[in-house]
Amino acid sequence: MSLDLSLIPPLGEPRPQPAPTAVESELPNGLRLVVVPRPGVPLVELRLRVPFASTTAADAAAHTALGSVLSGAVLLGTESHDQTGIAQLLQGHGAELSVSTDPDRLLFATTLLPDGLGPVLGVLGELLTAATYPDDQVEGERDRVAERIVIALSQPGVIARGALAARRYGDHPYAITLPDPALVTGVDGAALRDLHRTRVLPAGSTLVLVGDVDPARAADAVATALGGWTGSGHAVEAPPAPALPAAGIELVDRPGAVQSNIRLGGPAPGRTDPDLAAVRLASMIFGGYFSSRLVENIRERRGYTYSPRSSVDHQAAGSSFLVEADVATEVTAPALLETWYELGRMALLPVTDAELDGARRYILGSMALSTATHAGLASTVSALVGAGLPPSWLTEHQQALAAVTVEQVREVSQRYLATPGLTAVVVGDAARVAGPLGALAPVSVRRSAPA
Repeated sequence: MSLDLSLIPPLGEPRPQPAPTAVESELPNGLRLVVVPRPGVPLVELRLRVPFASTTAADAAAHTALGSVLSGAVLLGTESHDQTGIAQLLQGHGAELSVSTDPDRLLFATTLLPDGLGPVLGVLGELLTAATYPDDQVEGERDRVAERIVIALSQPGVIARGALAARRYGDHPYAITLPDPALVTGVDGAALRDLHRTRVLPAGSTLVLVGDVDPARAADAVATALGGWTGSGHAVEAPPAPALPAAGIELVDRPGAVQSNIRLGGPAPGRTDPDLAAVRLASMIFGGYFSSRLVENIRERRGYTYSPRSSVDHQAAGSSFLVEADVATEVTAPALLETWYELGRMALLPVTDAELDGARRYILGSMALSTATHAGLASTVSALVGAGLPPSWLTEHQQALAAVTVEQVREVSQRYLATPGLTAVVVGDAARVAGPLGALAPVSVRRSAPA
């Protein structure tokens, strides 16, 4: 029996996304507090974002190595509690603190029970002001981190990401995506204590609390627990990222590879740029979801790859339009040609109303899902306020997406998706793919890629 599609009701209009109610304040030490009350589920999400960027390319290698160890070593102990004691204090209130770093920030994150807010903030304050970085335990942590990095650097996707970053950013700190394992093994407790003292600073940092919490009581608890977190200076943001489009194709040789990893990247509008909504929709139509043009072409029609994709990614110092496709070695050049063809079609020809409507619904639905939970909303708000934007940006961006026209998509595609503005990197077997790729554009071969 065939399905009568006429019986399926049409999709309704996307529901408006209300701006979350946020109560903001600032401690005397410069820490910004944003509380988003969300009663109903007895949980609180905590996100502390500390800007933690390298200031120059010269110190980026060492800073990245130190930061990769610090994110785990900060939990090894304080002047009052060892690692086990810290874990027990947190677990008693349903919390398990995670700490991570990236090229922009140091992030402390946890979920906790509402009545544990004060005690958990107390543990966080202890870590911020009295972490000891015991030398013997730091050695174990750094060795584990170095081992994980060595494993990661053997993965072709990681190699491709590092090669694209190095080619796009040149001397900017963003050119380094993973630290050198040799530098990681040289990290010691003294270096981490110095880094913590000079770079883990309240001024410029943001604490976000989302969940079943009263804003006034939360502000009092934060002031009590973190008011003693002090330090001279301001947390460090990355300098603006340069725009360095590189002609031709850089081919990173992986002899014997059965797959090639194609990566394209270029600048994209930031969150405050009026072009962002149209570029997000253009990226979605081109390769952002299963119904996109790139998927239909090189996956469904030609079978070159399983999961090609494009995206607009934001970092503090610059935003990017990125394209990724992992393809069989023998179709590397045809897959790149078809990718460029679809990019050119976006820039030269208008998309259809149906394509625009489908992409718009997908983005709006994804935004609603990503902020439906306490955890998703906390991470989103933390990213927004860390970029200097209010939580109301969510509603404003939804309205901007709803207003984008077919012509605007074509216009921004010409500026941001056109191939001359995109840097191209391929990781694969140079003996097999350099010749075919050379028929498309000049190829430079390198034997290894930076992280």
